[in-house]
Amino acid sequence: MTEIARLVATLKHRFKAAGLSYRDVAHALDLSEASVKRLLGNGRITVERLAQICDLLGLTMGELLHEVETSTPRLHTLTPEQEARLVSDEKFLLVTVCALNHWSIDDLVATYRLTAAECIKYLLALDRMGLIKLKPGNRIQPLVARDFDWLPGGPIRQYFSQHGLPDFMDSRFDTPDESMGFIHGMLTKGALSQLNDELFKLRSKFAALHDLSSSAPLPERTGTALVLAMRAWEPQAFRSLRRAAGGAFQRKSR
Repeated sequence: MTEIARLVATLKHRFKAAGLSYRDVAHALDLSEASVKRLLGNGRITVERLAQICDLLGLTMGELLHEVETSTPRLHTLTPEQEARLVSDEKFLLVTVCALNHWSIDDLVATYRLTAAECIKYLLALDRMGLIKLKPGNRIQPLVARDFDWLPGGPIRQYFSQHGLPDFMDSRFDTPDESMGFIHGMLTKGALSQLNDELFKLRSKFAALHDLSSSAPLPERTGTALVLAMRAWEPQAFRSLRRAAGGAFQRKSR
């Protein structure tokens, strides 16, 4: 669906929600009902007409356009083949990460050893994959959902485990903008479920703050990584001291 089609669909949804018929809209715009249908049918809406419709709906144009943008289908995951393609080319992976973090082509070229042509080549590939929309003027619109994630055990997570995680953990975590905590305990299944819910909320909060920060200039934003991990676990040193199942009982019974 094109942006104009999404705009028209949003307007129709808004008309229905407000209880407005085409006749009501036509009367407000001083047009015939047939003219309103043609206007919405061919999508040739001028800025002036759009402003009049927004006034009728009690919206600003900014609010309407934001609603249109948020109605855009969002991607939740990639296929294993798509992830493998990203990790096979480090420049492609770099452009992908930057594009999803709201960098512009100018930012990429100024920061990394990339040409504008290389960036556009990779961005067009991301557009075809549905990760972004490359808009006029080479503006980049990420198209991932807030709960977008890499595939469990997929190529991206394998790449991170092998190359990213060791580098990430190579820090003292003692500066004001760093933190690391480690805690171990014995939890019931109910308690684990509650903790998982809290971790999900934290991920959602991180995503919301990422969106909130996206409009700030690049120099005011800092690449930030958050690793959340939880599993049933016992250190290898402890596991090596465990008795074989049933071993203690068998010794006592002899």
